[in-house]
Amino acid sequence: MAKEKILVIGASGQIGVELTLALRKIYGAANVVASDLREENELLKGSGPYVSLDVMNKEMLHVQVIRQNITQIYLLAAILSATGEKNPNLAWHLNMQGLLNVLDIAREEKLQKVYWPSSIAVFGPTSPKQLCPQQTIIEPITVYGISKYAGEFWCNYYHQRYGVDVRSIRYPGLISYKSAPGGGTTDYAVEIYSEALAEKKYKCFLKEDTYLPMMYMPDAIRATMELMHAPAENITVRTSYNISGMSFSPTEIAASIQKHIPEFKLSCVPDSRQKIADSWPQSIDDAVATKDWGWKPEYDLDKMTNDMLENLIKAQNEL
Repeated sequence: MAKEKILVIGASGQIGVELTLALRKIYGAANVVASDLREENELLKGSGPYVSLDVMNKEMLHVQVIRQNITQIYLLAAILSATGEKNPNLAWHLNMQGLLNVLDIAREEKLQKVYWPSSIAVFGPTSPKQLCPQQTIIEPITVYGISKYAGEFWCNYYHQRYGVDVRSIRYPGLISYKSAPGGGTTDYAVEIYSEALAEKKYKCFLKEDTYLPMMYMPDAIRATMELMHAPAENITVRTSYNISGMSFSPTEIAASIQKHIPEFKLSCVPDSRQKIADSWPQSIDDAVATKDWGWKPEYDLDKMTNDMLENLIKAQNEL
């Protein structure tokens, strides 16, 4: 079998950093090319090759794919939910055109695999709130959700029509201590930990009883790897897979933190992101991912809180 050569687009983002490092562990540093429009993330420096790349420049992207002998692309560049609402046209244009450029090049160069993440943002107010199923009513109300849902159909189309092996996961809110959140509605669940340590208090932009599906980054990275390593014949969903980690409210995450920092105080002042959060399901049914490729989360809320605080304290002590 020919050696895999992987291109990660959007490698300096919240998922990109950790996914790039995980891929380099499996495939070897030299075989995973990280790229982004932004400066190289500190955590990636010295860990493998890095190129400055704009996914919207199809010609340059195509040149890189040929020059580097790329066999797989992980496309993570996107404008997220809360940021997208400030500039809907830009969010739609970047999220759609970037994907189409990658799918087109994958078809022309006969790449082995493409990975592109979708999101729980595809769901809307009419989707079931509890254990939202793989196939259900989907009427998103954010431009991010609309672009992700359209993207799912493009992935399915390129698979059905051209045989492109493109795979996708609908990520819930992702929580990580390694890289900063990227302008999403679930970002509070990342910020709350560092604020708890630094200030012993946090002002949340969602109501205290707002339940949302969440996942700890190690589980999200593992899910992505497991999906990408699954045999093609096991993949029955070519739009995007539901996966589930945990669901909690700001009150519950605060209570989990208070087990470690008893004096921590939470206040809630909902802003425009509340409307987005209210439109999403509170929990996700991921039975299809479990059946097709054995998905199972490892982290619950308390296990994640332990790990988050431990690592944030360690990082502070190293400064």
